[in-house]
Amino acid sequence: MRDASSSASSSSSTTPRWSGAFRRLAWSNLCAQSAEQISLAAAPLVAVFALGANARDTGLLQTAQTLPFLLLSMPLGVWADRRSRRALMTLAESVRVCAMLCVLLLVLTHALNLPLLAALGFVAATGTVAYNVAAPSLVPSLVPREAYASANGRLELARSVAYSAGPAVGGLLVGWIGAGWAYGGAAALSALAVVLLAGLREPPRASAPPRHFMLELRDGTRFVLRDPLLLPMLATAVFFNLGFFILQAVYVPYAAQRLGLSASAIGVTLGAYGVGMVCGALAAPAIARLLTFGRLLVIGPSCGLLASLVMVATLVAPSFWLALASFFLLGAGPILWVVGSTTLRQAITPARMIGRVSALISTATYGARPVGALLGAALSARWSIDVCLVAAALAFFVQASIIFFSPAARLPSIPEPADEERAAAC
Repeated sequence: MRDASSSASSSSSTTPRWSGAFRRLAWSNLCAQSAEQISLAAAPLVAVFALGANARDTGLLQTAQTLPFLLLSMPLGVWADRRSRRALMTLAESVRVCAMLCVLLLVLTHALNLPLLAALGFVAATGTVAYNVAAPSLVPSLVPREAYASANGRLELARSVAYSAGPAVGGLLVGWIGAGWAYGGAAALSALAVVLLAGLREPPRASAPPRHFMLELRDGTRFVLRDPLLLPMLATAVFFNLGFFILQAVYVPYAAQRLGLSASAIGVTLGAYGVGMVCGALAAPAIARLLTFGRLLVIGPSCGLLASLVMVATLVAPSFWLALASFFLLGAGPILWVVGSTTLRQAITPARMIGRVSALISTATYGARPVGALLGAALSARWSIDVCLVAAALAFFVQASIIFFSPAARLPSIPEPADEERAAAC
């Protein structure tokens, strides 16, 4: 049974001393996330302003750049439970460096086209998939249990800074001095992440007996689907990502054509997402002291719904400021969700299967990204971008409803872990 007697705010009220390995993980996370955000912001801008892409094209581009989450999360999750997590992240980030350098070369030789941009975006996204699976699995071996929330908050703050600066920097670089510099900067940051990861000392783990790949996937899947806390968290994240990427798929052409924004202005609105994440991450410790753990989990989905309604309002009143506010809300609230949901997953999942559980959640939630992007492309091609914005708002309404009525929303504090016998029974 889980004991909810520990205070949710206890870990946020103290400042632990971080090990050198965790500091390397945090800094490499900042570099890798910054590289990802610069390249993700540059891709649709290059597609629209340099290659003449329409909303359907940018939707398909988003699909290609997010498809690795659906295809690779589970295999990489099994790797993370079997082998070195540091080696997995280092290898995947090295692949991203190669992909970004290829884009740079194609830009400089004027040989870039939409299929190549999509294909290299697919390859580069493998680095992000590896981070999303391996980093949460690595944290429990680098910090004590009482510091999980603080460690996750520190990692998410780094990610927030990347989400804040990355799109703005990407938009400015593309608008001022061309796409090549954006991809060159992304490659340099990704290479720095490789260097930091290469020097990280990962604590040894007890080797698990070899088992069939599908049996290991089955165990992780059963554990999540049978857990009354993890299942609604999974469903909430799926619908959030579905709505977010319906919006992301069409936002750049919508902002350029309907809102009349330049590449630099679009980068600023996208950057507001990261600014919101920074503000939310900085406010998280104070908010955690004021609210129960369950209420903390509700804030993110609620802000996501509000943000989608603000974006729908631009259909009636086209405005740079409304778009800016929408992306700010999409960052400020959901960052609390990411910290809380990651902490919950680490707290209740047995250490031996945390990689598979993280991978399953990444597969389902981030796998919703290419589905959302593809749906955005289809809706814009069949009807209009207006329909895409309304569809995104409906998805955000569903995710807010799921978490609001779930038992997770009523948790007074961070729960205790499931016992190994119950996990084995799954």
